[in-house]
Amino acid sequence: MNETMMDDADTWYRRAEQKAAHYLADLQEQVTDKSYGTVLTDDIRHWKKNPIHQSVLSFMARSARKPDSRHYDRYIQWLKYTGKLDDYLDRSVSYIYMRDLGQALDTPKTQQKIQRVVNDIKEKIIQSPKQGESGEQDELSLASLYRWAQKEGVEDAAIWVMSKLNMVSSRLPEELDGDHALRKLIKIIVGVVLHVADDLDEETDPAERSRRLDEAIRLGYSYGLTYPFIDDLLDCGLLDEQEKEQYSEMIRTSLLQGTVPEQCDWSGSSQELVRYVHGELREAFNYIKHYQKPERLQTFFEQSYVFFHAQDIDRRKVLTNPAYTNEELYLPIILKSSSSRLIVRTVLSAPEDEGFEQHTFYYGIYNQLADDFADVFDDMRDGAVTPYTYYLHYREQRPDLINPFELYWSVIAHLIHKVYHGDSKTRDVMLDRAINGLKRCKERIGLEKYSELMDILASGHPEFNRLMGQMVQRADDVDFYDKLLRDRLIEVLKRNREEKAAFHTTFASVRKEINQHLLITADTDLPPMKTSLIDAANYSLQGDGKRLRPVLAWVIGVQVYGLAPSSFMPLIRSLEYMHTASLIFDDLPSQDNASVRRGKPTLHQLHDSATAELTGLYLIQKAIQEQASLMDFDPKTVLTLMRYSSQKAGEMSIGQAMDLQFKGMALTLEQLRAVSYYKTGIAFEACLVMPAILAQESDGEMERLKDFAYHAGIAFQIKDDLLDAESDTLTLGKPAGQDSDNNISSFVAILGLDAARREMWEHYCQAADALSGMGRPSGFLKQLLHYMVSRNH
Repeated sequence: MNETMMDDADTWYRRAEQKAAHYLADLQEQVTDKSYGTVLTDDIRHWKKNPIHQSVLSFMARSARKPDSRHYDRYIQWLKYTGKLDDYLDRSVSYIYMRDLGQALDTPKTQQKIQRVVNDIKEKIIQSPKQGESGEQDELSLASLYRWAQKEGVEDAAIWVMSKLNMVSSRLPEELDGDHALRKLIKIIVGVVLHVADDLDEETDPAERSRRLDEAIRLGYSYGLTYPFIDDLLDCGLLDEQEKEQYSEMIRTSLLQGTVPEQCDWSGSSQELVRYVHGELREAFNYIKHYQKPERLQTFFEQSYVFFHAQDIDRRKVLTNPAYTNEELYLPIILKSSSSRLIVRTVLSAPEDEGFEQHTFYYGIYNQLADDFADVFDDMRDGAVTPYTYYLHYREQRPDLINPFELYWSVIAHLIHKVYHGDSKTRDVMLDRAINGLKRCKERIGLEKYSELMDILASGHPEFNRLMGQMVQRADDVDFYDKLLRDRLIEVLKRNREEKAAFHTTFASVRKEINQHLLITADTDLPPMKTSLIDAANYSLQGDGKRLRPVLAWVIGVQVYGLAPSSFMPLIRSLEYMHTASLIFDDLPSQDNASVRRGKPTLHQLHDSATAELTGLYLIQKAIQEQASLMDFDPKTVLTLMRYSSQKAGEMSIGQAMDLQFKGMALTLEQLRAVSYYKTGIAFEACLVMPAILAQESDGEMERLKDFAYHAGIAFQIKDDLLDAESDTLTLGKPAGQDSDNNISSFVAILGLDAARREMWEHYCQAADALSGMGRPSGFLKQLLHYMVSRNH
């Protein structure tokens, strides 16, 4: 890195640091003379005169029935019932406009925007949504995201970002808090989209609106990657000190040179992860840079460098150093907290906005001090240096240190009166938020730890802090929608992670169990020809098959409907025998002419077509024999199952015949859907319905299972077509590009790659809708559906 680049970087940072120093001096003056307490005491008196807070501070018994605000659905219902929803949403949206969009609340235009957003949110949450298995709204599901994307015309961007988030989630190392990292990334994406949406109105051309929202989603992801893959990765302890230095230097050089190196020269245990991260960050950096207007590119690099350098300085502090000055403690925090939001405007290449930049600069440290306060005990445990941990550690030896809790209230006073000019609504929202933060912290860490913390931090201004204590104890209606969504998102991410782990564990264990019961035993006195057929059948059964269908049937039968595994196993074998037979027939030269199946030569390649045909027929006969062996069930029920099985086997044969008949023909989408249902959807349906038949479930349950199977089966087939078009033979376990080579109609051939993905997600959503209507626990089916559309083989 040359000296000119470093000189430019030093100039950028010094210029930002000087502004931060002036701000810190103003705040420190308020802490020293305690003027923040006098100002805010008067503010609180006015705040209490607000009709909302008059009722809030009453001791009326009706508040005793208020549900925990972390329970999304019940809390929203309570707000609606008590008539508090409008005020709740208004202060929540107003806060987002201040914090994320850098806007003042005292203009008619901003108030109109806030009211429009409040109305939109209210309309969404007062409807009677379908309830999921948890009894709560599923507004954070992938299906809900895709439905929103369809409405806005940004399906391709939504599919792209869902794929990216799925990959990031799978790549996050154990040392990182995966749920927290993913939540921050999603939050940044939403924040960038909000910035763009705020600039759009009803007169914006729909195509232009879609284009800008599409860009916002991609830019949000590109910028948001910096949190898990730079900030968190450098903090988590995965990299040693030398690796941290190397990684930091790579980021710094990229920002100063304006380009990320093509290759990542890295060795060591984290090599695979860092190379993946490097590739993602390089792609993200290039996308942001390409999007920049020439006149804003320099600002982007400058803001990015200030953000990174402030983080880097702050990260290098150690709690064992007793000599940090107040400036060393606070200036990097002011810069990194403000730059993290200022950079959003440069990422979007938005024109300069002095009001936004001023509001955002002064607001940043408020959020940082609030977050550090909430995490103080975790930070103390980890030995992290924050204003709170450092003050708690050295306050007795260092009387010159600023009390960060007092500085926090000074920031609030400064924002209300010097930045937002005493606006009454701003005052109310700021005080609501501050009291809410203290209440949440008290609930999270417990009264004992909270009191211990307050005895230290709140001792500098006893009268004011006694007033604050009263507010924390009595104020009830100071909750915020973004906090509710934050808790809900963490809950959803945690549950999804647990369900995903359970899905893979269950899948692996059940698959292993099934594999032990599949092979056909040959008696010693059998004629050689039958023995050879059994050997051929076992060859096909022994392939590295996913066993998706029998595993699904086992889970539904055993875990959902409570059937005994030993009694149920004949059905499991029959399903795999029928499926394997269908693959043998599909692979024949007269049909799909496949040479590889399940990672091995196909049966007709190993022997000949006649042997393959006879083996397929033998497996079908064995499947029927297995179904007739379901001795622990009502005979009439078994007969119903066998009749259903025979019907579905015939329909699957029709599907293959349709597929062969249509080979080389340009099919309509409806024709292809029909073929896919007959070839794939019916098999999924059978795996769900046949256990339900044995369990003697209701007709309504059967119909929901069939609806789910129809759409999930088509989604599965589309994913197969996408993989065939995009993957390689090693990944798939069978030749890639087979559909194109054999002139077979596919969703990709008819629709193209992008439209095929949209079609897949449409069926995903409809399958998810069917799933939400089922009364039984459906975590496994939900994860199965996700696996169907996200698998790579």
